[in-house]
Amino acid sequence: MPGIDAFGTQFKRDTTGAGVFAAIANVSDVSGPSREREGIEVTAHDSPDQYREFVKGLKDGGEVEITINYDPGAVTHADLDADFEEKPLRDYQVVILPGEADEHTWEFSALITNIGDEFPHDDKMERTVTFKISGKPTLTAT
Repeated sequence: MPGIDAFGTQFKRDTTGAGVFAAIANVSDVSGPSREREGIEVTAHDSPDQYREFVKGLKDGGEVEITINYDPGAVTHADLDADFEEKPLRDYQVVILPGEADEHTWEFSALITNIGDEFPHDDKMERTVTFKISGKPTLTAT
């Protein structure tokens, strides 16, 4: 099967705390969630052939990172600054293939751990935002 074009992917934030999501404007890149699982070492003196042995440990929902064409006057960009400052977690979504028959949505609660702005003299303003997921992210066909 050939690759699938990711154009149109949306990053959304819950605007009300009640499941009403709005898209963040001018998102140019989305990566994640980057889920991880710990391996707990259980190697012993009698482990076969002197190979380390592991059992499954805790899972981590990982991170999501977005890059936006930054506009300090855009309401949704200012919303991200407010999310960084507030204490409670917020719900977010990554909508993949929106409007297509195979649309899927990642939904997760997260806190913003990093906001990085760039203002080059010869290119567009850009902002990178990193979201640390709390709990399990869920992927559903939508």
